Amino acid sequence: MQQRRLGNSTLSVSALIMGTWQAGRQMWTDIDDADSVRAIRSAIDHGVTTIDTASVYGNGHSERIVARAVGGDRSRVVLATKVFANAMKYDQVLTACERSLTHLATDYIDLYQIHWPSGAFGSDRVPIGETMRAMVRLKEQGKIRAIGVSNFSAGQLAEAMAYGEIVSLQPPYSLFWRQVETDARPLCLERGLAILAYSPMAQGLLTGKFGPDHRFKRGDHRAKNRLFQPDNLRRAHAALAELAPIAHRHDATLGQLALAWVMAQPNTCAIAGARNAEQAEQNAAAAHINLAPEDLAAMDRIGRQVTDHLDDNPVMWNW
Repeated sequence: MQQRRLGNSTLSVSALIMGTWQAGRQMWTDIDDADSVRAIRSAIDHGVTTIDTASVYGNGHSERIVARAVGGDRSRVVLATKVFANAMKYDQVLTACERSLTHLATDYIDLYQIHWPSGAFGSDRVPIGETMRAMVRLKEQGKIRAIGVSNFSAGQLAEAMAYGEIVSLQPPYSLFWRQVETDARPLCLERGLAILAYSPMAQGLLTGKFGPDHRFKRGDHRAKNRLFQPDNLRRAHAALAELAPIAHRHDATLGQLALAWVMAQPNTCAIAGARNAEQAEQNAAAAHINLAPEDLAAMDRIGRQVTDHLDDNPVMWNW
């Protein structure tokens, strides 16, 4: 699988990254730990070298599942995790990192990311300089190898970069969710930062598996995803009908086509979760789809049938 450089660092990540939010179980339904372990193992076996998690995913449960799955293969994988917005003070960042190191059963984290900007979800506002001072200290100590941010706007990213080297931005990004293109992506491309796109299949919407009348089970956070609200869902299904022939030409599923589109964007990797080994294998296969310029142009037009009706709010959920 193609490897892509993380900014100016010595780290490379796979074009398709294994996402493990669902492995934390909280905010998801019908997740089995053994299946999550097998999914991560399947991803590694099919060329995925990078695994992304976060301390807040199940309050460390996802990190512990990642550790179980990786086992003795630590040297084969790049581990990325995140510190949440409620731990942005200097000492809190250091403590959170130690906790993640324990959960991940490792003595270093390859990519340590600020999960959300300070103040998100009612958290205390902490100057980014204080948070970055802790991140830089962790890098100096060898406990992390590189610093990334997630869910930052262009302005927030620029401010953070003034206090230390940042190698990546992790935004929501898919054919149906593209705010990053007009906000932070230009800065990322100018400064050589990698874009690690989460929800590249629009939380499953781009797979075509959810009908127009689908209702999520109680406890599934996707019920509050703005793309699954009636008007957006109707537009999405019209777009999916137009995407289907392109997927067919590439002998691909709609989900694989969505992943291939994200990986075809400049400096961009796709973070895809999987509930089981079969899904992980399917996701990895998307990295081998080569979309022609005419495919990309058609998909751009089709996707805008959804995105042209969205506002500028970068948060996907009505939380």
